[in-house]
Amino acid sequence: MKDSLFKRRLVMALVGVLVAGISVGLFRRSAFGTDPFQVLVNGISNHVTFLDFGTLYMMINLIMLLAIFLLDRHYIGIATFINIFLLGYVVQFSDDVVGNVVGEAPSLAVRILLLILGVVIMCFASSLYFTANLGVSTYDAVSLIMTDKKLGKFRYLRIATDLFCVIVGFLLGGIVGIGTVITAFFMGPLIDFFNQKVAQPLLNSKANK
Repeated sequence: MKDSLFKRRLVMALVGVLVAGISVGLFRRSAFGTDPFQVLVNGISNHVTFLDFGTLYMMINLIMLLAIFLLDRHYIGIATFINIFLLGYVVQFSDDVVGNVVGEAPSLAVRILLLILGVVIMCFASSLYFTANLGVSTYDAVSLIMTDKKLGKFRYLRIATDLFCVIVGFLLGGIVGIGTVITAFFMGPLIDFFNQKVAQPLLNSKANK
């Protein structure tokens, strides 16, 4: 039974991380800005032009991984390393595929649809690998560790870390749009919603069988 539960957790973690990468591609093609962490990475990429996005994303996450290891290694697991070594490239792939489907200049209606899909899918995917408890991305770990240290509720701490990334990323030249603002204020509450209403019931129902 334990092996079966672990397999289900592993599937939730893998699907969550990979789908999260795909959702970022949808989000980026909406041209309404990117999610807060991507704003930060994009801002940094404007000044580190000798690395492609996927490689830069990996290096930033490796630096953050060291900090997370020192603060609370509980959040480091399989999903963490998938995030570090694969997510940036999944985002690149998703961005290219969505671009080929919708074209370089999609209509406003298509852009709005991409934005809605990107945000909702990203939050759903995040809740899957949060609940799987096999590690989270280094960025997600920041607000979770702050929550564990009783600095506030997760949804509010996530808003705070998102706003920090938006401000710093913007100052570095990252693209900020209405989509960025939406995610900064609503990703925390939406992830919290999917955790309670979908991911946790899914895992618990499987565990009780």
